[in-house]
Amino acid sequence: MEWLTKLSNAIAYIEENLDKEISYDKAAEIACCSTYYFQRMFSYVAGIPLSDYIRKRKMTQAAFELQRTNRKVLDIALKYGYTSPTSFNRAFQSVHGIPPTAARNEGCVLNAYPAVSFSVTVTGETPMTYRIEQKGSMRIAGIRIPLTENMEKNMEVIPSFWKQTMESPKFREICSLSDQKPGTILGVSIYQDPLHIFYYIAAQTEGPVPDGMFAYTIPAATWVVFESDGSLKQQVQEIFRRFVTEWLPFSGYDYAYLPDVEVYPIYEKQPENGHFQVWIAITQNKEH
Repeated sequence: MEWLTKLSNAIAYIEENLDKEISYDKAAEIACCSTYYFQRMFSYVAGIPLSDYIRKRKMTQAAFELQRTNRKVLDIALKYGYTSPTSFNRAFQSVHGIPPTAARNEGCVLNAYPAVSFSVTVTGETPMTYRIEQKGSMRIAGIRIPLTENMEKNMEVIPSFWKQTMESPKFREICSLSDQKPGTILGVSIYQDPLHIFYYIAAQTEGPVPDGMFAYTIPAATWVVFESDGSLKQQVQEIFRRFVTEWLPFSGYDYAYLPDVEVYPIYEKQPENGHFQVWIAITQNKEH
């Protein structure tokens, strides 16, 4: 459970610095991964984006101070990193539903969000069907969009990217590139460094790359392959969440921090539901 310990240490850093500047890079360093992967893993494990978590924790502490001290609202706003009353008021109301000036009224209702603590709960209710495969390097070609280390933003732009692509001639062109069996279309998240994060809609191919498209070679790796049917968007996110919280801790493997691959049949139009696979690269845990 070493990865849980690292995540817990990163959360401890955040909790100790709620009234100071919190560095995502520092938290990621404590968790021993990139800022991109730290935010991604946190959102899967905690069920909330990191920025939302920090805002809710800050506003929880701010509410406690408003009720137990006579400090000015502006002073408390500045303490928790808000340089204007307007931004603090907006953040406070988003969490508590009332302005900070009303938090001192007797009988007012406030929301307290406790600090996250990571643990693994074994439920055994729903099995995760999977297989482990060794795959050689895979060359893909297609179109891509840049992502950032802001996971919330990424989760907004990727579905929009799929929708725009499937409504354009580019999609059929990508599908026609597939020269591997069976023919599939891929969604691939690739992190190279903080300035080079991309999401590809692509096909596996050994052929030439058309103008306006990009090629990338995914290294040879060991992959855990999950298959599912249902809502494509929701189920893909659910597989990643269960991989991090349920499968990985007991598997004897570590996350390999390689591109994550979504594998879909070639569709004529964008479906809401369907059969798909998720490939996640793993490495043997040194403790096993």
